[in-house]
Amino acid sequence: MSPLDFSSYRKIVVLTGAGVSVASGLPPYRGAGGLWGDLDPQAVATKKSLLETPEKVWELCKKQRTQVLQSEPNPAHQALAALEASLLPSQSFLLITQNVDGLHVRAGSKKVVALHGEICRTRCSQDACSLQPFEDTQLYDEVPHCSVCSSPLRPDIVLFDEFIPVDAEWATKRALRDCDLFLAIGTSGTISPASNFVRSADYAGARTIYINLAAMDPPNPYFHESYLGKAEELLPQLFSF
Repeated sequence: MSPLDFSSYRKIVVLTGAGVSVASGLPPYRGAGGLWGDLDPQAVATKKSLLETPEKVWELCKKQRTQVLQSEPNPAHQALAALEASLLPSQSFLLITQNVDGLHVRAGSKKVVALHGEICRTRCSQDACSLQPFEDTQLYDEVPHCSVCSSPLRPDIVLFDEFIPVDAEWATKRALRDCDLFLAIGTSGTISPASNFVRSADYAGARTIYINLAAMDPPNPYFHESYLGKAEELLPQLFSF
């Protein structure tokens, strides 16, 4: 397997998903050993549930925070951070992640858009409140409340019935519209809005590469190349500087 040559690209965009964090000990959301277990996330991790039964949302948050706090960045996270650090000032880079674990930042990545928020961050449930989102590793047994307006606090993540934050969506669209290299790593990219990213990159004329454990079924014609295997094993080989 020949390493990728990044020197000829001006604007690089990377999309990552759950497959990047599996080697850090973070389970997938569904299936055997999955985070959700017997719970129906689309019934619990919703704005409606947050309003009516916030304790259930925080129960899920506590479980996920516990797992994230016990994890460390793996070679896939480290390879992406090293890639960004190796680029010239004339090259731009944006890492868009569907993960909420914050491991890319902990590995040293700088330009990161967390599409779905971060589980170890908390904000007020009232959008009009002046309290700013803050880093938070507390494992609450009861629903915490805002110090400004006394409303229930919430994990700063995007719930199933919520939209991607406007600033994250805009930063992503702006990067994709003129990128010349797009990589999707550890994700099938089939869930909206990520499902549209490779098409946008292809439309911009970018080289598009799929890196994941399993092939897409059916194949996505907008991906020009694919490398199959574990992200933590493939990326150090492909990103050899």
